[in-house]
Amino acid sequence: MKEADVSATRTSPSFTPVAGACGAVLEGLDVSGPLGADEVAVLRAGLLEHQVLFVRGAHLDDEQHLALARCLGEPSVFPIVKLMGGDRVLSVIEDSPGSPPDADGWHTDVTWSPTPPSIALLCALEVPSVGGDTLWASTTRAYDALSPVMQRFCDPLEVYHHPGPRFIDAVARSFGPEVRERIEQFVDGATHPLVKVHPETGAKVLFLGGSFMQHIVGLHPAESTLLLGYLQGILDDPNLHVRWRWQPGDLAIWDERSTNHRALSDHFLDAPQHRRMRRCTVE
Repeated sequence: MKEADVSATRTSPSFTPVAGACGAVLEGLDVSGPLGADEVAVLRAGLLEHQVLFVRGAHLDDEQHLALARCLGEPSVFPIVKLMGGDRVLSVIEDSPGSPPDADGWHTDVTWSPTPPSIALLCALEVPSVGGDTLWASTTRAYDALSPVMQRFCDPLEVYHHPGPRFIDAVARSFGPEVRERIEQFVDGATHPLVKVHPETGAKVLFLGGSFMQHIVGLHPAESTLLLGYLQGILDDPNLHVRWRWQPGDLAIWDERSTNHRALSDHFLDAPQHRRMRRCTVE
């Protein structure tokens, strides 16, 4: 077959929405191979529009996962890995009887860092027969749901983020008890605007970090707790969600700047079921 004929039969990338607020299935783009500049531009545009992209049966290996991440930016080392002297940018999240799930709460990643990641890529290696879905909520839609008066009140506020005891307990199970001392010594936390302007779309988003948010700067503790609880509660509205039922080999790519996510723990309700995922974030 001539080269022109091959080009003519190639499928163009398409994005099929799977929920009203966010999320689309990407088809017609081979994410396992090298991507050209035009393909990367299409992928990024689709991500900005839909906030979360899914590819069924991508089955990326470590090198392919990392290569795809590099198309979208500079892969980042998880700060705790760096704190413990490591430099690996790919990490494995594994739920097992000895390591129960601990991400079943709305958050976006590493908000306690001055420079949180902008994009995340997650590959399903082993999935439970039932449960273990992941949910995403659009924090762009969450901001839009606020009244104009509440938007004006929130716009200038800042929030102090810190890992907090729940997260420290979780990482201590993986890295050992010495991580507690290192976090106390080297992690100062970070202050971020409560409302951010997305650097690529220009949309305003609620920058929420779940349990990482310690307090709103300048408010009394009771005021801060009340407002943060209210704003986090908005994310429970299912109209803001997309939910993905994983199959082995699936890939999800999402915009960390305009979404929160949570990994459901219902695969541990009765007997613990194994779940193993490989992740990478991009600066």
